[in-house]
Amino acid sequence: MKHFSVVGCRLLPLLFFILLGQRAAAQAPAPGSGSVTGTVLDSLTRQPVPFATVVLLPPAPSEKTVAGQSADEQGHFALTKVPAGSYRLRVSFVGYGVRTQAVTVANGALALGPIRLPATAQRLGEAVVVAQRPLMEVKPDRLVYNAEQDVTNAGGTAQDVLRKAPLLAIDGDDNVTMRGNSNFKVLINNKPSPTLAANLKEALKSIPADQIKSVEVITTPPAKYDGEGTAGIINIVLKKGAKQGLNGTVGANAGSRGSNGNGSLNFRQGKFNFTSSANGGLNYNNRSSSNSEQVTYRSTRNDTLRQNGSGSNTGYYGSGSLGLDYDPAEHHSLSLNGSFFSYGGASQSGNLNRYTTPLPGFGALFLRDTRSTYNGGNAEVTGTYTRTYKQERREWSNILQYAYNGNRNGYEFNQFNNSEQPLDVGQASYRERSLTRLPGHEYTLQSDYTLPLGEKKTLEFGVKGILRLTGSQAQVDTLFPGRAADFATSRFRGTSFDYRQDVEGAYATYNFNPTAKLHLGLGGRVERTGLWAEFANTNTGIPYRSYVTPLPNANLSYELSKTSSLRLAYSRRISRPYIYYLNPYVNRSNPISYSYGNPNLDPELTHSVELSYNNFIKTTSFNIALSVLRTGNSIEQVSFSSTQPLLPVPDEIVPAANLILETSANVASNTAFQLNGYVSAKPTEKWSLSMGGNLEYLMLRSTALSLTRSGFAGNYNVNTSYKATKTLTLQGNLYHSLSRPTLQGRNSGFIFYGLGLRQTLLKGRADVSFNAQYPFSAQRTFAYETATPTFSQNSRYTNQQRQFRLGFTYRFGQAQQSTRQRKSIRNDDIKGGGGGQSSGG
Repeated sequence: MKHFSVVGCRLLPLLFFILLGQRAAAQAPAPGSGSVTGTVLDSLTRQPVPFATVVLLPPAPSEKTVAGQSADEQGHFALTKVPAGSYRLRVSFVGYGVRTQAVTVANGALALGPIRLPATAQRLGEAVVVAQRPLMEVKPDRLVYNAEQDVTNAGGTAQDVLRKAPLLAIDGDDNVTMRGNSNFKVLINNKPSPTLAANLKEALKSIPADQIKSVEVITTPPAKYDGEGTAGIINIVLKKGAKQGLNGTVGANAGSRGSNGNGSLNFRQGKFNFTSSANGGLNYNNRSSSNSEQVTYRSTRNDTLRQNGSGSNTGYYGSGSLGLDYDPAEHHSLSLNGSFFSYGGASQSGNLNRYTTPLPGFGALFLRDTRSTYNGGNAEVTGTYTRTYKQERREWSNILQYAYNGNRNGYEFNQFNNSEQPLDVGQASYRERSLTRLPGHEYTLQSDYTLPLGEKKTLEFGVKGILRLTGSQAQVDTLFPGRAADFATSRFRGTSFDYRQDVEGAYATYNFNPTAKLHLGLGGRVERTGLWAEFANTNTGIPYRSYVTPLPNANLSYELSKTSSLRLAYSRRISRPYIYYLNPYVNRSNPISYSYGNPNLDPELTHSVELSYNNFIKTTSFNIALSVLRTGNSIEQVSFSSTQPLLPVPDEIVPAANLILETSANVASNTAFQLNGYVSAKPTEKWSLSMGGNLEYLMLRSTALSLTRSGFAGNYNVNTSYKATKTLTLQGNLYHSLSRPTLQGRNSGFIFYGLGLRQTLLKGRADVSFNAQYPFSAQRTFAYETATPTFSQNSRYTNQQRQFRLGFTYRFGQAQQSTRQRKSIRNDDIKGGGGGQSSGG
């Protein structure tokens, strides 16, 4: 808490200026002719609908436009210089109904307040309503995958959902990438989630797909988002009870490789809103196989090490959440939310290693039988206070959060020399076991303020502080049965590593419309990062040091017509290495390849420029974007022979002729030229179709390693659904990723596809679903190639992919929708972490 008070003290001066901003009076609208202002909101979520089309028409039947524009990022619009008279105001956006209402304009300002667009069929006077949202929505600043409309997600997890989202991919090791990059941010409902950042792979398995409303992919985030995540931001929007009274859901799913159950209970009455959810499941029948060939080049010969293995794993997961919202008075909102998730599992594998060399008598054969275990528990508590005002769009929001992450993993193996089969433990030539703990605490404090400066101008500013205390404690026990009777702890191979990181940041963004068709947003962040590390077992460490990083941001959008626009955006973003990259513990579970972290890593900075074109024509939306990403001081995985090291090697590692080492280092400067496009269409009333792809050319350069690599990479996906009857929906999806060059090799591409159907029962209260993933092929193979002057390595990994799931969901409770609008905190900043997500604040 002492460290946290230091962070808080640094933020107090900035908080003082926010409090002064609270007292700023709203500016009066510009004098002159009449004007019409308002804010476009989603009718269910009460969230802004950015860039909605707003037009002013004469009384029916004339369709001649009097005035029009696109709403800004907050859904706000202002039509100025409007002659006095009676008109029709029409508001529309792809995936929503068209809302039309009569307005009378005088010689002054007409403030309409919120205008709610419906996303489902309902009667709204003159409105013409779309039946449901498309699977994919193309918005000017983001791509949205409406997961709740995809029946193939039923019974799955967040992993299954992200697999189908645009620009995202999940490889054979369950690592998530965004446009081929693992440095991104993941938010939950626009709020931080240290649980996801700490262990993304396992945390995604604990979120039921049935609880996910949509996934938003933001490639060029504005300055109000944290500067962390060079590739962009993934925002997972969960479903939330919006009904008065008591309501909830229960569900169960059984499958060939996993089963789970989930439920939610919500209650809304007057000023109170209570939400809760629980989920638990099992994974089983997950079998895999692998083989690799490693050739080490000598001056007079080549030595070859071949490894063949097979294994299986099982696991469990569980999660839960509680939330309470309370409005003590008008314009004041309080909320308290808590969540937890736990996971665990074990895997069994056997790897046969065969070393061959032209030298007689130096060949070797051994089998390593390994059992690995992992488990963890994470919890977080978040409190928010939101203050709104009579002045439209003016808001002050605050957040305080604490998160705990406790993860453990370990392994135990028995090595049998000169044997191709596992023998009795008593016949083992060598035995080893290890246990690693990764405890972590994180404290977050944030304050954001939005101040309207008239009808067309908005100023947003805020501050944030994060304190992270983490580390690693590892113990390694060894046993040579011929020399000792029991395990002994190795004094040189364990580690005790403590790490502290504190981040303080401030931002400001100014949004304005110089003309009716032009929108500009100028902003920037300044982030200060401090870090400190200590290695207790060696009495060494990294003295406390800090650095300041400016992160400018700008965007310009121009309305070409009522249905099309251009957008140009620039941002500078940072990626800070987290514990998974820094931990110096040496993992020896693979006998031919050791891996370890690098505590001396520096952050990497990325400059991003994106030009995009958007078009909306009736039931079709289209987006194409060209972008350039330039990353200096890039953090890369580097492999090298232990006898010819390219980077510093821990003292505990003894060089061996066939031993490869892998670690991370700031050794490259990378440039990516990317072209991506997405289209969402409704060819017929019952058929929805969305498709898109990403093509990129990569240039990877490393002066330190004397390497230059370049090549193409890309992916595409297709999602389609057909409403066969009023209650039966059919679904299909396909994803194909092309092979991708790396600094020292290449990773193979892969294909993923699935089919599903959903039948609605009991007058809409229940659903029965059936889904098949990879129904026509049982397994999927991934290939990895590494080539260096001293060795080459080719690996293939095959895992189980075919899966069938049968699910049932039942909804209960009152169906009356709440008409009270609730303000929600827009705390969008959160660090990344392991498992495919970057770190930082």
